[in-house]
Amino acid sequence: MHLKNIHKSFKLEGKSFENEKDLLSFSKTNHSIIYPFLCEWFDKLKYVTVSTSGSTGKPKRIKLKKEFMINSAKATGTFFNLSACTTALLCLPVQFIAGKMMLVRALILGWEIDVIEPNSNPLMHVKKKYDFSAMVPLQLYNSLDNLSKIKILIVGGGVVSSKLQLKTIDLPTKIYATYGMTETITHIAIKPINKASGLSIKNDIYQTLPDVNIRKDNRDCLVIYAPNISDEIIVTNDIIDLLSENSFKWLGRFDNIINSGGIKLIPEQIEKKLSAVIDCRFFVFGVTDETLSEKLVLLVEGASFKFDNKSIKNILTKFEIPKAVYFVDSFVVTKTGKIDRKSTKKMIIE
Repeated sequence: MHLKNIHKSFKLEGKSFENEKDLLSFSKTNHSIIYPFLCEWFDKLKYVTVSTSGSTGKPKRIKLKKEFMINSAKATGTFFNLSACTTALLCLPVQFIAGKMMLVRALILGWEIDVIEPNSNPLMHVKKKYDFSAMVPLQLYNSLDNLSKIKILIVGGGVVSSKLQLKTIDLPTKIYATYGMTETITHIAIKPINKASGLSIKNDIYQTLPDVNIRKDNRDCLVIYAPNISDEIIVTNDIIDLLSENSFKWLGRFDNIINSGGIKLIPEQIEKKLSAVIDCRFFVFGVTDETLSEKLVLLVEGASFKFDNKSIKNILTKFEIPKAVYFVDSFVVTKTGKIDRKSTKKMIIE
């Protein structure tokens, strides 16, 4: 029996397969990390069960239709013009949606994909060059010296800081930041972050993939209508500046907003400014205050050090300047490596 829903040009580690059984046998022996997902992909069920990342709430298991995953793969292929025989590197964990979708794109679009064990510096021992790959910001940061091995790179699972973006600005690799979540089957929008990918004066603008329309609700939060990848309209907690039904600027999370003395502060916008002067990991949040209702504080990972107050005052408004700075040895992170803000804040508040 020929492989159902698999492109005839699909290859794994340079090997083609006659049938589903051969692919499963090869992956079980040579790539056990992808074998469980391939078994699930080829079973009789019409959906795949996936864990959410837990970065904005408690991780949960949700069901995603295989039909929608195929549609998502095709939309990515169309957006980036990635046809059959595209070479791709999978260096993300396959237990989460981003890793699963790299495999689905390869299976559906006919890519030639190689798989390596996920780590923080995935290109260190890679000898080949690839047309396409996906990473998280930490992997991008550690791969800057080797990024010429990738022609097109998408980066998700966290915000690309201003400082990291600046390091990529002149690299030949086309690098794009993505917006998406497990519920949207990875990215539904893309923005260029360096010159090679088309970064212009209108930076920070996300463009949606084909057949994805957007609007915002009365909280200024993003609402996604994408019938090809979801049966339901998806209402998010992401505050946006809506530019059109297909483009937007991401500002921050509604549930992170700080009301300080009647002034609404968006932590992510403050963090974007501070990333120009702080090298280590950090974030800002609000704590209860008798006078202000909430006061803005800064939490930094690592050993304590003195800040250059003049530099901070030059980049922040007077309302955005933290009222206190705390240090912790290490942040709590989710299974996907994102900062678990809620759990980390408890270390200070308690």
